[in-house]
Amino acid sequence: MKNRIQELRRDRDWSQADLAALLKVSRQTVNALERGRYDPSLPLAFSIARLFSLSIEEIFQPDGG
Repeated sequence: MKNRIQELRRDRDWSQADLAALLKVSRQTVNALERGRYDPSLPLAFSIARLFSLSIEEIFQPDGG
């Protein structure tokens, strides 16, 4: 799954560690999300969307299609 997490994080001048702390996950989880190596759980996706004041669909896009 593709996502805009890195772009949104950088727009706010947050480090991966900053974002991880806000989401209560590890920095490694943020790194894996940004690289598309990990798809978030639905509760985490909602937390990310809420944090950036966007819809899930504005942040995450399915691969292909």
